[in-house]
Amino acid sequence: METTLRGVGVSHGVAIGEVRHMGTAVLEPPAKSIPAGEAEREQGRSRQAVDAVAADLMARGNLAGGEAQAVLEAQAMMAQDPELMADVDRRIVVGSTAERAVYDAFAAYRELLAGAGEYLAGRVADLDDVRNRIVARLLGVPMPGVPDSDHPYVLVARDLAPADTALLDPSLVLGFVTEEGGPTSHSAILARALGVPAVVALPGAGELAEGTVIAVDGSTGDIFVNPSEAKKAELEAAAAERKAALAASSGPGATADGHKVPLLANVGGPADVPAALEAGAEGVGLFRTEFLFLDDSKNAPSEQKQVEAYRQVLEAFPEGRVVVRVLDAGADKPLDFLTPADEPNPALGVRGLRTLLDHPEVLRTQLTALAKAAEGLPVYLEVMAPMVADRKDARAFADACREAGLQAKFGAMVEIPSAALRARSILQEVEFLSLGTNDLAQYTFAADRQVGAVSRLQDPWQPALLDLVALSAEAAKAEGKSCGVCGEAASDPLLACVLTGLGVTSLSMGSASIPYVRATLAKYTLAQCERAAGAARAADSAEEARSAAQAVLSGE
Repeated sequence: METTLRGVGVSHGVAIGEVRHMGTAVLEPPAKSIPAGEAEREQGRSRQAVDAVAADLMARGNLAGGEAQAVLEAQAMMAQDPELMADVDRRIVVGSTAERAVYDAFAAYRELLAGAGEYLAGRVADLDDVRNRIVARLLGVPMPGVPDSDHPYVLVARDLAPADTALLDPSLVLGFVTEEGGPTSHSAILARALGVPAVVALPGAGELAEGTVIAVDGSTGDIFVNPSEAKKAELEAAAAERKAALAASSGPGATADGHKVPLLANVGGPADVPAALEAGAEGVGLFRTEFLFLDDSKNAPSEQKQVEAYRQVLEAFPEGRVVVRVLDAGADKPLDFLTPADEPNPALGVRGLRTLLDHPEVLRTQLTALAKAAEGLPVYLEVMAPMVADRKDARAFADACREAGLQAKFGAMVEIPSAALRARSILQEVEFLSLGTNDLAQYTFAADRQVGAVSRLQDPWQPALLDLVALSAEAAKAEGKSCGVCGEAASDPLLACVLTGLGVTSLSMGSASIPYVRATLAKYTLAQCERAAGAARAADSAEEARSAAQAVLSGE
C-alpha cells in the first residue's frame, strides 16, 4: 500500500528504485591488553593504518575534485591530527591494542566535538567515518560503505560520509535518503554537485525494508513507499517536464518580463570552473578561498601560490563578475596557525573576519595576491569579508583592501542578524552585500546547520529569515547598491523566485542548480515573484511559506 513520508529535499530530481542500505558500522574492537614489549609494534600498526586511510581520502578527493576534494582533504588532516595520534600512542603504552586505542582516542575527541557549543557537532559524522576506516583496516575487515549491486537502486543510510558521497556512481545510485543531516550538510552539498536526487533528515529512514520500491522527490522532500503505477507516472511526467524546461532554457538569468537576475556559481577553486562554465554561469558569486589554506593547516600559503590559483579562476570569466570571499577560518574550519585552540564556543568566537583582523599579515597577503592576480584581466573583481557584524568591521575590511592597493569592489557578507538589521550603516563603508543564508539561519535560530534534529530551523523558507533578506535588499536598494544571495537557498528554484521578489539582485549557487533556477525564473514575471515573496513572508512557518509562494506562482 502506498504511503508518503516527508524529509528535507536537498537535491532536485526524481528517483524511483529499490532500497539498498549502507553497510553496518564497524564493530567495537575488543578491550584486550597487550604485553609491554608489543607496544612499539602496535604503535607502528596504528601509524601505518592512519597514513593509509589519509592517503585513500586524499586520492578519493583528487578523483572527485571540486567541493568534495576540500571536504576529503580536511578529513585526511583529521585522521593525522597530532594530538589524536599522541593519545593513541599513550593508550597503547598502557596496554591497549592499536585498534582499541584508535577507537577510544576517537571516542574521547568525539565527546569534545559534540560538546563544543554544538557547532562542531557537525564534524562528528566525518570523525566517525575516519575512525571506522582506520579500525576496519587494523581489523582486516572490509570498510562498510556503498553496497555492491548490478542494478540501479536508491541508497538509504543513517548519514553519508563525504568519502562515500563524493564517489557515488550516478548510473547505479539513482538517489539517496538519509535519516540525519540537513540542507547544508556535506551530504546535501555533494549530492547537488553530483546531480543526484536526495532527501535528508527523514525520521525512520533506516526502517525502510531492503528491496522496497520507493520514489524520491528531491525537490519537495517527499518519499513515496510502494508508489502506485499512477504515482510513478505522475512523478516521471513531472521530471520529464522539468528536463524539457531545462533544455529549452539558456542565456542570462531573467524573469519572464526581462528583469535581469544574474546567475552565478559557487566555487571552491579552479577545479570547479569547468562545471560552472558548462552550466552557463554568468560569473562567480562565491569563490571560497579556504581550499588553499587547508593544504597545510600549520602555515599560510605563499603569496605566489595564491596569485596562481586566483588567476586561474579570474581568467575563466573574461568580462564576468567574480566575487571572492577572503579566508573564512575558525569554528568548523580550524587552522593551527590562526585558530585559538581553547575557545569554549568557536562558532561565537574568533572566526571569519575577526580572525583576519587579529592576523592582519594573513589578510594583507591575500588581498595583495588578489590584486596581482587581477592585473591586466578584463574581469569585474569583487572581494568580500565573512562574518561582518557592524559598520566598524566593514570599515576595517575596506581600509585593508585600500591599503593593499586592490582595484575592486569591497563587500560584506550578511551572516549575522546584526548585519541585516544595520545593513544601511554597513553600506556606508562597502559597495555590496552578499547574504550567506546558511550561517544567517544558524545564528538567527540558534540551530547548528549540521544537526539533523534542528533541520527545520535551517530551512531557508523560514519567514523570519526571509524578513532579514528583505531588510538587507531594501537597504541596498535605498543606497543604490547590490545585494546578492550566495547561500544554499539560491539553489531552490521556487525560493529563487521569492528571493528575486524580495529585491535580491543576483543569485549564486552550486553549478548543477543553475539550469533549474534559470528555467524556473523565466516562467514568472517580477510582479509575480514580488507577490509570492509577500505571501511567503506573511506565513508563520517554512512549510506554509513555501505553500503560499507556490499557490501564488501556480495561479491558485
